Amino acid sequence: QVQLVESGGGSVQAGGSLRLSCAASGDTVGNYYTTWFRQAPGKEREGVAGIYRMFGSTYYADYADSVKGRFTISQDSSKNTLYLQMNSLKPEDTAMYNCAAALGGKLNDWRDLGSYNSWGQGTQVTVSS
Repeated sequence: QVQLVESGGGSVQAGGSLRLSCAASGDTVGNYYTTWFRQAPGKEREGVAGIYRMFGSTYYADYADSVKGRFTISQDSSKNTLYLQMNSLKPEDTAMYNCAAALGGKLNDWRDLGSYNSWGQGTQVTVSS
């Protein structure tokens, strides 16, 4: 089972950028459907973006409507790491961000928390107006 450790969170002003990293160990990240979730205070955890390797260097990604065009998810097999590049950040992006992994390929519902059996501890992102 893969282990996950996030980093890269912090505080930024609206309009700024951050890149989150999720380092995997114990298995190859490319064997998993990997997703970034976030949870703001008083709100339910929600899927932000998910990705899996279809074959070779071809990947498939899903995005929540709220982040399309602003966030980019990627996997780097050489570093065994998942990334989330976040641009044009908004105060409503403030949340604890966790990465998660589900063994195998494309999921029926990538937003379903129950599909994932490996989770990182989280990294806080705070966006001020």
